[in-house]
Amino acid sequence: MDKIESLSDLISHHKSASFVEVPGALARTFGQTTLSMTLPMSKLFSIYEIDLEVQRQLIPQNVSKLMDYIMLYLDHGQSIYFPGIILSARGAGHYDEAAQALYLQPMEKCYVVDGQHRLAAFRRIMETLQSNMARAKDRREYERMEEITEKLRRLYDFPVSVMIYQDINAKQERQLFSDINKLPRKIGGNLAVLRDQRRFYHVMATRLVEEYPLMSQIPIDMYSERGKGPEYLFTYHLVIELLVGLFEGRLKSAARHNGYHYTEAELTTAMNHAAQYFELLLKYLPKPEKAELSWTENVQIALALFLHEEAFKSSQFNKYTLDHAMQVLPHIRWQDIYKDDEKDRLPRRSRIMKAFNFIRDFYNENHLLLIKDKEDTGTWMA
Repeated sequence: MDKIESLSDLISHHKSASFVEVPGALARTFGQTTLSMTLPMSKLFSIYEIDLEVQRQLIPQNVSKLMDYIMLYLDHGQSIYFPGIILSARGAGHYDEAAQALYLQPMEKCYVVDGQHRLAAFRRIMETLQSNMARAKDRREYERMEEITEKLRRLYDFPVSVMIYQDINAKQERQLFSDINKLPRKIGGNLAVLRDQRRFYHVMATRLVEEYPLMSQIPIDMYSERGKGPEYLFTYHLVIELLVGLFEGRLKSAARHNGYHYTEAELTTAMNHAAQYFELLLKYLPKPEKAELSWTENVQIALALFLHEEAFKSSQFNKYTLDHAMQVLPHIRWQDIYKDDEKDRLPRRSRIMKAFNFIRDFYNENHLLLIKDKEDTGTWMA
């Protein structure tokens, strides 16, 4: 047997033991040599590196949302979907055509081109589970240790599609990263519908429009989250924002209950409340048209925020207090909300809050005079 005097000798003599084997099919993509494969997270953890000159800084909120999504798989056994990870080998490793595998030395890494947040979410969950495992071991919580061990096994075995560019440089990586993130790569609404992997308010918005005939009176573009056709009044995204405002009194970016795990009973109850809300909007506001300021996006969000306060005065949704408060709407002079060019000049959040404060102040100052009980029917009237 040959004498081994260095790490290089060890690597050359025992390739199968000291190299990281990454099986994959060789191809050409956009004129570059690439490898495509499916890897378990355990192997992916061992071969990737982040170059901050190529990648942007992590956005903690995005990582947190992805972690919640992954926990659906670990806690509830729900299938989850992620787009493929794109890496760059920068010439590292050796591809063996006979074995159809890339062999990397332990110190060689592939750099992330796309997928940084997804990988960070998986890694942080792994670190959290490992920490929980150590704590459970110290406390001799053996059942808890078995539960965490099973989650770690499933996390390590989770399959991920990966594409590795063989010979592009850092400049080409930056360009590729920029090109990828300019495209609408986020899982589309139609694909999410097929996979049934959307958040609570997203599902509610879709089913509300599909199952409640009254929603047909409001032209809603359900095929685009933000942009909309000229014939539509609302976007799918706006409906979601209105639901968050009504049920939480928050803007969508601060929603707390827009999770993936919920019961059908919770969804049905919320949809019924939302349907009543839109029914009252149609009752007390002018006919839905683009020319009506009361039906514009910012005013609608402001209305949802304000009416949340009235509907949830008793901590639970109360359709009677909601109906009572909404009877002030026909008396509001919507054109007085914004002065001069404020409607177009102010930032979006400022426009929403200006409308919210205007509506709330008007209600507090005038509702006692404008709304009275009708004793003979028990209903409300202006």
